[in-house]
Amino acid sequence: MSHAAEPRTPASPRDPWDEPADGLDLGPLAVAVRRSLNGDHPGETGTMLPPLVDHHVHLMIVGEGALADSALAGVVDLGAPLHLVAARRHADGLPRADFAGTFLTAPGGYPVGRPWAPDGCARELEPEHGNGRSALPGAAETAVSEQQAFGASVIKVALNADVGPVFDRATLDAIVRAAHERGLPVVAHVEGDGMTRLAVEAGVDALAHTPFTELLDDVLIARAVAIGQRWISTLFVTGYGTITPDSERALDNLRRFREAGGRVLYGTDLGNGDQPLGVNPAELGLLAAAGLGAPDLLASITDPWPRRERAEGIATFVPGVPPSAIDDLPAWLAAAYIVPTEDLEAL
Repeated sequence: MSHAAEPRTPASPRDPWDEPADGLDLGPLAVAVRRSLNGDHPGETGTMLPPLVDHHVHLMIVGEGALADSALAGVVDLGAPLHLVAARRHADGLPRADFAGTFLTAPGGYPVGRPWAPDGCARELEPEHGNGRSALPGAAETAVSEQQAFGASVIKVALNADVGPVFDRATLDAIVRAAHERGLPVVAHVEGDGMTRLAVEAGVDALAHTPFTELLDDVLIARAVAIGQRWISTLFVTGYGTITPDSERALDNLRRFREAGGRVLYGTDLGNGDQPLGVNPAELGLLAAAGLGAPDLLASITDPWPRRERAEGIATFVPGVPPSAIDDLPAWLAAAYIVPTEDLEAL
């Protein structure tokens, strides 16, 4: 919604934007609004935000329609059989979905053979040979082209050295090159020693998870920031509400990544364990624990990546008084829902 806030007379004590001077700063993405006098909630006041996006879900596990009634306006599906991608390619309704298609992995690599991974969700690629181009497309180029043809707008690679083989540098470079030539970002699942470094050195655009199996040095984190790499949070699944070595490493890595200027995307890995179908307050709380203030936290969950533009004609509406402390923000945001922008008027 493009209504600019205008000067106004002092508000009544019930105005949700009339916060104390030391109240929580929600940043420029949040606008105080009133709902239209027409409709189910005439005149209700609250906060308008851009559409919410979960940047890591698996619809093949939770179900294609499982998020239809949630506050999420967008999801990024990071691993699904191509028939699911093709079926959703021209689907209407919310949330709008972007797909990575199948996991591209080394022969015998993750997630091949995992009990949660159905047939068709992973594609094994033989190593690339040589540094130059051949007259015929190699395995990497063919696989990337296939993903795009079925409707994928992201390419996902599996770099999990803890459970199996991973791509060598030449093959990973070939995948990244083929994706970038087609305007597609590459996201990597990194797990195991040296896998984050491999992804950074190959120019991978985003990490599907905050690195959690190794504590990264500041130099490597600075390199990740310098190439513009994004990290999708998925902090909750490193401990499911308990403190673990993985969760402690992930929090430490993400805190230093953010402090170095890294771009963080809210993502839950929905389908992995028991999580709510929609906004996960626990994930938001962990983002705050990693040092994200309210403006950065809201930016992470409203970033339209991998798209450049946010969904038009809809907005997020959070009823009631905005939170006055960061600890209250997750529960507040979990009460949000989607409304047409035309239903909201800036106060």
